[in-house]
Amino acid sequence: MAQRIKVAPSTGLMHFGFVLTGLGTALLGPILPLLTRQWHLQDAQSGLLLLAQFCGSFVGGVSVSRHLRRSLLTGLAAAAGGFGVFAIAPGLAVACIGLSLGGFGLGQIIASTNILAGRRYTEHRGSALALLNFSWSFGAMLSPLLAAWLLPRFALRGMLECFAALFTVAAIAMTAEIRGTQEEIRATDAGSDNKGLPQTAFLYFAGLLLLYGGLETCLSGWLTTYALRYGDKTLAVSEYTTLLLWMALTVGRAVSSLVMLRIKEKTVQRWGLALAVIFTAGLATAHSAAAIAMFAVVLGLSLSPFFPSTFALLMAERPAARQAGIVLAVSGLGAAALPWLMGVVSTRTGSLQVALALPLAAAIMLLAMSLWRNAHRVLAS
Repeated sequence: MAQRIKVAPSTGLMHFGFVLTGLGTALLGPILPLLTRQWHLQDAQSGLLLLAQFCGSFVGGVSVSRHLRRSLLTGLAAAAGGFGVFAIAPGLAVACIGLSLGGFGLGQIIASTNILAGRRYTEHRGSALALLNFSWSFGAMLSPLLAAWLLPRFALRGMLECFAALFTVAAIAMTAEIRGTQEEIRATDAGSDNKGLPQTAFLYFAGLLLLYGGLETCLSGWLTTYALRYGDKTLAVSEYTTLLLWMALTVGRAVSSLVMLRIKEKTVQRWGLALAVIFTAGLATAHSAAAIAMFAVVLGLSLSPFFPSTFALLMAERPAARQAGIVLAVSGLGAAALPWLMGVVSTRTGSLQVALALPLAAAIMLLAMSLWRNAHRVLAS
């Protein structure tokens, strides 16, 4: 009987890590109104929290090494430490430090796991990445759900400390898996780096992920606050609106995994972006809780295939690990800058609806870039 080859990280650990990463990425949105009230923050100051986390995520993605398993372990440890600091933060400054470190860990985890999966699953890559990112979306979906369920009953600090402890458990599990497989790890890390992307293709994918990171985080980060101001006046109900967005993203990732078994990734990407433009415009004009909730659902469904389809197209071009990491990291840069800019625009105009013009512009630019790629054949050899 043939001996089964051990692979580190295991599929189960990759999915567990992505559930935690999804939770961490979406963490601030549901608790932002609570922190704003607790620390007496203006929207521009609240946006600094998002800026700190996603700047950290950018640095984490940029610094991923070709030793991907080492980067994954580093990311899990950094996330544990960063969210632990955030849990005990007495105010904005220390919270930003903790979120920067936690974001760094998330960036390392996202980049290393996606690259490992993209290399491991060469057949139906888009479908496999969609299934992996289903776990990420499931974690992100749990964030507003747990906030709505647990915050009325438990202290925020205790919840955040438990969250940091889960990253510690994942780091210990990763350490146990890679022990005894060092030769296999050195061989695959050394031999799997690719020659890299042409500069035009690299800039194209970086631009796509920059805009998408900003678009998704603008919606997830500000939706609870938006629903609280323009829909229901109850925090718990507004948190459920964000939950609807993440539920739709999660279901959409599962469905898109099946769809991309039959339809090309680039086709799925463009149809999703076209719908996202329409629905983002609809959200910006919504004036009731029911309308905001409806647009949250359809936006989640339309955005769900973008990342797995785009990253599958990227991995098909065989980028070097550092290039793929930078592309993913740029997504974190967009996720840091655009939501922060939304807070600034909202503060200066006195309207969060006006500030939604920023994610709408990002959706339009994404669609235009996707169509431009086909017309000019950016990746033609």
